[in-house]
Amino acid sequence: MTNKNSLTKRIRLRIPKDYHQEPVISRLVSEYGVTVNITAAILGANAVGDGWFDLELQGTDTQIQSALSYLDELSLQVWDDTNQGNW
Repeated sequence: MTNKNSLTKRIRLRIPKDYHQEPVISRLVSEYGVTVNITAAILGANAVGDGWFDLELQGTDTQIQSALSYLDELSLQVWDDTNQGNW
């Protein structure tokens, strides 16, 4: 069942290898209440190098903005639907 206040935001997220042991995506769900759908992902063998994730975030505007602020606090690179042409 979809909440009428629920929004969906598509982002692409780069997670550097230094963060591979951190539950970054899991925290979006557990701490910010956002539903995360991973629509694409690239992660090198043995987690060498950066990981790239195309995500759909679903939640209220406040939940999504809080989740994006968390990613910004980690200094992770995030592209959203406003700059998809650069994907």
